[in-house]
Amino acid sequence: MANSTMTQHAWSGQDLPDLDLSRADWRSGSQGVGDVEIAFVEGFIAMRNGRRPEAPSIVFTPAEWRAFVVNARDGEFDLT
Repeated sequence: MANSTMTQHAWSGQDLPDLDLSRADWRSGSQGVGDVEIAFVEGFIAMRNGRRPEAPSIVFTPAEWRAFVVNARDGEFDLT
């Protein structure tokens, strides 16, 4: 169970509020349980490994999330 003590901020170095992820509505991009799940919590976006939900979650600000999504769509993270 992920909770507020198991969050890591993405890469901006900003301090985050103490987010409670224990009741987050986690969503997968695939049908069923996917490897990556996201949740929108208190104006932030949390990401976790759906196969290991007890592992730490990464938390993004809206600006960081927007940059991640734009770059992913542009293929920046394509490893093939």
